[in-house]
Amino acid sequence: MTSTSNSLEHRFKNQRDAFWGGVREGAAAPATVLFAGMVGFGAMGKTNGLDIWFTTFTSFFMFALPGQVVLLEMVITGSAAIAIALAVTLTATRFITMTVTLFPQLHSKHRNRSLYTLVHLLAMTAWAISMREFPRIESEHRKSYFIGLGLLCWMISIPGTILGYYLAGMVPTPVTLGLIFINPLFFLLTFTEVKPWINRIGICLGCIFGPFFYLLNKDSSLLVTGLVAGTIAYYVDRKILRKRPGLIG
Repeated sequence: MTSTSNSLEHRFKNQRDAFWGGVREGAAAPATVLFAGMVGFGAMGKTNGLDIWFTTFTSFFMFALPGQVVLLEMVITGSAAIAIALAVTLTATRFITMTVTLFPQLHSKHRNRSLYTLVHLLAMTAWAISMREFPRIESEHRKSYFIGLGLLCWMISIPGTILGYYLAGMVPTPVTLGLIFINPLFFLLTFTEVKPWINRIGICLGCIFGPFFYLLNKDSSLLVTGLVAGTIAYYVDRKILRKRPGLIG
């Protein structure tokens, strides 16, 4: 048995150890970054006239900061309920690819109906860290690790939202908006550590095409940038990188 196999086999002793391993991972930078983002969102809710219950419940039930921001903005502008539902659903389509790339890595005995509950813990931060760490975790312990990580991130979002709501007005608006974007930035930096080159190519192309498409049409720039950059990265990965052994992690 190789040294890599030995380290993989003994990283966690049991399910409980794996769970607390996920908690420890989340308690470092991920929870801090997510907490800051939720503070910014809570402040947005207060400054735009929404009550504490509505603002906090979005973090509890949705736990998806981009979707929460879209919901907040459309509620403020008085959009129709069906339009709000469609817009929020569109922002949530990213969870499809996140789900089909992460959960198949769990042990076969854990791929059951319980995943319908666990999917609520799937957020950008928890997904990116799990994608990075799963290759170094034995498959039977991955579910417990993910639960510890995701549960902490979810629970920390509630007090973060409440704190931000009551701090609204004490912090300058640019700082409040900056706090919201800390979480996507952390996710981006974490995702660059995932080995396959397709991820890094997609990120680089997104940084290049993003400003260009924003100048053309700011409302659709994010969606178009993701589609174009992702498609090109996929083509490069399939047609070029996979034909060069040793290049892909």
